[in-house]
Amino acid sequence: MDQQQILARITEMVDAEKTLRESLASGAIDEATERARLGVLERELDQCWDLLRRRRAKEEFGGDPDSVRVRPVAQVEGYQS
Repeated sequence: MDQQQILARITEMVDAEKTLRESLASGAIDEATERARLGVLERELDQCWDLLRRRRAKEEFGGDPDSVRVRPVAQVEGYQS
């Protein structure tokens, strides 16, 4: 996945988050459904942002960004700031 594809996927997921929130507000889905779906989206978003940052860093320092792979959710979610 190249940078443009990653950014496009991030945009899709952000749009999906907005749609979920609107669905909850309109009563089309309940809170449990929204929470479950948002959780999946948030974890995938974290993976995409991580992938994008690492690809950019690899490219900036002369490496091959195509060598960077998506990290498992457990690894990405385990970061501490």
